[in-house]
Amino acid sequence: MLISPPFLPSPIGASQTDASADVMALADKGEQRNLIYPISGDRRWHGGCHIASGSQNEAVRAIADGEVVAYRVCQHLDGPDGAVKDSDIGFVLLRHETETGENRRLRFYSLYMHLRHLGGYGGNCNPKDLPEWLRMPTGVASGEGKKVCRKDILGWIGQCNGDKYLHFEIFMARADFEAYFNETQLGRATPSTPASTDYWGDSYYVIPAGLPILAQPPGTSKDKLNGVEFPPLQGIAATDRKLYIEVKFRGGQRLTRVWRDDAEGQRTLLTAQPILEKDYEYDMYARACALYPACPSDGYELLRFGRILSRPETLPAGNRATWFRVAFDQDKQGYIDIHNAGIQKLSDADFPSFMGWEKVSEVTGPFAQDGLCDIDLLKNLLKDKNPGHNPHVGSSVNKALRYYVQMGEGVRERLRGLVCEMPSEWDRSNNEARYRKLKEPGEFYAGDPAGYERFMALVDKAQFWDKTGLPPTSTEKLWFFHPLVFIRHFRKCGWLDLNELSSTFPRHLFYSSGGNPRSAIVTPESLYSLGKNDAKNRVSVYLVALNTCIRKYLGHERRRIAVFLAQTLLETAQWRNLGGTRRLMHEWGFGKYSAANPATQYYGPFYGRGIMQLTWAGNYDRYSQFRALPEHPGAYMERAPKTLPRITETSKHYTFHPGDGGREITWSPRFDPDSVAEDANAACDSGGFYWVSKPFSKGININRVADLEYSAQNVGFINALVNGGGNGYYERQAYTIFMMRVLLDGVDREATVVVPAHKRKSSVQVSMLAPE
Repeated sequence: MLISPPFLPSPIGASQTDASADVMALADKGEQRNLIYPISGDRRWHGGCHIASGSQNEAVRAIADGEVVAYRVCQHLDGPDGAVKDSDIGFVLLRHETETGENRRLRFYSLYMHLRHLGGYGGNCNPKDLPEWLRMPTGVASGEGKKVCRKDILGWIGQCNGDKYLHFEIFMARADFEAYFNETQLGRATPSTPASTDYWGDSYYVIPAGLPILAQPPGTSKDKLNGVEFPPLQGIAATDRKLYIEVKFRGGQRLTRVWRDDAEGQRTLLTAQPILEKDYEYDMYARACALYPACPSDGYELLRFGRILSRPETLPAGNRATWFRVAFDQDKQGYIDIHNAGIQKLSDADFPSFMGWEKVSEVTGPFAQDGLCDIDLLKNLLKDKNPGHNPHVGSSVNKALRYYVQMGEGVRERLRGLVCEMPSEWDRSNNEARYRKLKEPGEFYAGDPAGYERFMALVDKAQFWDKTGLPPTSTEKLWFFHPLVFIRHFRKCGWLDLNELSSTFPRHLFYSSGGNPRSAIVTPESLYSLGKNDAKNRVSVYLVALNTCIRKYLGHERRRIAVFLAQTLLETAQWRNLGGTRRLMHEWGFGKYSAANPATQYYGPFYGRGIMQLTWAGNYDRYSQFRALPEHPGAYMERAPKTLPRITETSKHYTFHPGDGGREITWSPRFDPDSVAEDANAACDSGGFYWVSKPFSKGININRVADLEYSAQNVGFINALVNGGGNGYYERQAYTIFMMRVLLDGVDREATVVVPAHKRKSSVQVSMLAPE
């Protein structure tokens, strides 16, 4: 899922690391403290947050690909009749649809309110940067099928009552919310391991009281288990209270945080600094092979997810102990078998309540039908048993609530996790019922009827719900999220839907030695450019398998994904060939014999297949052992032409007679090599296996290089690790930069970039437009 905050300051380009944390931190920093989600300064329900950027001329951008539901473009500032015109009421409302997993469709809406009027443009606010439909003033208009792409400019920050900010919302319609979130743990006080294999983001574990945490795993000798180090720790015979575990993988490291359950919703953090296990992720392939020889592939998933997601499960049930390092008290740690059936295993896909997610309805929450927040109900909702001194208690209700929300320890952070069922403030169908209490004694407009009337007049002018085609929210309420929290959370979902994946294809697929686009010389059709429908058709059959591969071997770091996809695009001949059609050995050159190329000594079953072109008998053998594939002797035999090495076959093995004085090789196949290409799951999984198992001088696992700061040199190094040389150098460089621009947060849309030339002093420019 591709999603980003509404402000993406330049430059954030391919030359930088994935700046996801930086852009989200910037958006958080810009959030205003006076009107927060979900409570405004006058105690009213507030369905969004107010954000200002470091520069008031920072463009407001679409957070995801979407369809325009409604919009309004204003020429001038507005306000109540007879009052100061100091408010922008221009807006854009978008509907977004994407996937977060197999058959996991997510539909949500984003609203950008108080966009600047056209007369206020100037400086770097250039109307030419807007789509044409936003360049002319209009009243509330329906979208009529208009589309936007993530990072498209929708306008610039305007103002409301003279204050400059963007009012920003994310919400879901009831049916969409229930269709998606009824399959999660949201709203469940006692979580359970989901029956489905839906997983993304970070992992979470609930450890019940009474389980042992050991100083070392059983069988450890000289601080090693099957050659894997497990340093001695403290351990405890049995935990006396429930523990909550969070496990993150970041840049090759595994980071673990632990909380102790102190009852009544209170938790104590036991890891002031996360438990850091350096290079754990980079070494996970070797660890899985050592600890789970019966099926390292399943073991790899146990080490990453705490459970096996692949189906069918192969690893024997008695061989699944998974020893994680955890804390059980301050400065006390040990090892626990996370695979234990009594431990609940979840991920960000489950929205667990113990990580701050909570559903709030208008009936059960702190808001009455009048839309005003009750401070005592709010404290109960937040389980705040010791809210601290509040100097305004007993005097001003508004001031008491404002002080509690802004000064109470951790209150704002807890409010950010509330998912609230409420009406839209942009729906005028029940204005009087919602706002009239503001006139009562002690409320915001008490004794100020003129102020109330001005407020209501501005509210009415700004409202637009009747033009959206959505049901009145007085009868069918919406589900609201803190918009920045929603974005931050779903950015941890690395799953790409078909539209998102096809958008990573550059229009130009081939380049000359001078770096200029050229037509293909190895394809019968000699394609020069690629349309988006062509891209969809090529990858659709691999969509689930490719996403599953990325989830397993790369995680959700989008820069890694961009580098990986760039290599697969070249290795699969732009997703036209995964090596399964045997004629391609001759027509495309896969595995063609050459006395100068020792790889072709293994001609026959062992030419390249899959998304990384798994080649050589040894790689096929290692992959079959990694997956614990059943032996299938004699399953495949390709009779070679007379000009190529002669192959003979017995019932159990192949013997290769390479000729030219080469060494005779005998190899016993464990499985049909063609399955690596002809089965979508094996084709993609074998590519992930190769990516994490590839050894090189500085270690193992190509992710080590992909995680380095972007440079053409590092991309060239990955090229060599994947392919062994400079084949497709310009394409791989161009694909990498293009995919980084699509998947990351850069806003530079130039069609050409400079790429250092391969083995030459001069650099070249490559053109790589998006598919149409």
